[in-house]
Amino acid sequence: MKLVILIGSAALAGTLAASYGSSERALAAFGFGTTPPHYLGYVEGETTLVSPPVAGRLVARPIQRGDRVAKGDRLYVIDTTQAEAEVSRATATLAEFQARHDNLLTGKRSDELDVIRAQRREAQAGLAMAKRELERQTDLLSRNVASRRSHDQAAAQVSELRARISSLDARERAANLGARESEVAAAAAMIEQSQASLARARNRLSELMPVAPEDALVENTFFNVGEWVPAGSPVISLLPDHDVKLRFFIHEEDVARASPNRRVHFSCDGCPTGLTGFITYVSPRAEYTPPVIYSQGARAKLVFMVEARPDPTQARLPPGLPVSVESIANNRP
Repeated sequence: MKLVILIGSAALAGTLAASYGSSERALAAFGFGTTPPHYLGYVEGETTLVSPPVAGRLVARPIQRGDRVAKGDRLYVIDTTQAEAEVSRATATLAEFQARHDNLLTGKRSDELDVIRAQRREAQAGLAMAKRELERQTDLLSRNVASRRSHDQAAAQVSELRARISSLDARERAANLGARESEVAAAAAMIEQSQASLARARNRLSELMPVAPEDALVENTFFNVGEWVPAGSPVISLLPDHDVKLRFFIHEEDVARASPNRRVHFSCDGCPTGLTGFITYVSPRAEYTPPVIYSQGARAKLVFMVEARPDPTQARLPPGLPVSVESIANNRP
């Protein structure tokens, strides 16, 4: 019986030594080692899905999957016929209301003013003749040669022409004035409304021809040129540079050490040394070790998922790369 126990113990020790690579790691498996715990995880990319707000036919897509794009590069073009027509219509409407507003601020045209002045000169000439006729009728009436009626008609003609001249003077002054304040304010409001419509039309046109928001890798494309793209359906997914995060899992007894903004040190295969990041999220719920990092030593452990953001000044990390978090700082930076 003792021989069987000794043989079993030796076999278990050999298995642990092969699994952990050294006697120190084997002892650590039993809880006697001094090696600090490493938390296993992986790099996850945060992709950006670019989609049109309205449905349309894809007429251009100058980039392919796997290409790199710089900030401002054209990504794709949805049929812009209707959007361009809307921009042209809004531009014409704005020009119309702007012209109306300017016209209200100015008086009559010079030709129209010339007509009013000519009519006034005509009335002044008639007034001069009417005054002479009134003087003649007054003289005749004083000698009882003319009737009172003729004198009264001459006096009425003088009064009529004076009133006409006053009316023409008032028309000229009004012609030199702009419109009433309420009319000018209404015209200005229509200009603002037209400007808003034009801005909306231009924005809709730009949404049909989006550009890269930042330097990124084209992770995938979902439609080919000529296909109909439903509204809101992504055409391209982008993976911006450094827009990745670490996702790793810590044991339930160590979760108190992890909190947002604490710095972590991690390593990965083929990566430079001294990589760091800071914790951005700690899951409030425990879970069993995910299959992606499943191992003999962690198969029965309850873990908490932690997310950390790598330092953006470091080398780019490809999504899916396994990482090992070596330490979590005790204090926040």
